[in-house]
Amino acid sequence: MPYKFSTAFIACILAFGLSGMALAGPREDLLAQYASAAKAANPAFSGFSARRGQTLHTQKFTTGKPDSPSCTSCHGTNPRTAGKNATGKVIDAVAVSVTPTRYTDASKVEKWFKRNCNEVIGRDCSATEKGDWLTYVTSL
Repeated sequence: MPYKFSTAFIACILAFGLSGMALAGPREDLLAQYASAAKAANPAFSGFSARRGQTLHTQKFTTGKPDSPSCTSCHGTNPRTAGKNATGKVIDAVAVSVTPTRYTDASKVEKWFKRNCNEVIGRDCSATEKGDWLTYVTSL
C-alpha cells in the first residue's frame, strides 16, 4: 500500500509541477526579466502595477517628439481598439485580450519599446515602466 500511495503522490506532484510550467510563457518571461532589472535598479521595487501602466499609457510628455506626446497619440485611449500611426497605418489593439499574439516575441517587444519610448518620452523606458505598461495591457 505505501508503494501505491508514493507513486500516486509523485504523479500528482509532477502533474501540478508541469501544469504550472505550462502557465509560463513569453510575456511572463519578459515580465520576470523586467522585474529582475527593476529590482537591480531599485532594491525597494515591489512589483509591477497596471495602474501605473495605465498612467504611463495616457500621460502626456514634453520630452519626446511633439507629434507624439503620449502612447495614446497612436494607440488611442482605449487599448482594446486599433490605433493609427502618423501616416494613417492601422496598428492592432495593444490589449492582449484583443490581440493575443502580442508581446510573445521578446526582440519585437524590445524593438518597439525602444522606438516608442524614445519618440514619446524622449528616452529609453525603465524596466519598471516596461513592466508596468505590459502588466496594464495584459490585464485588459
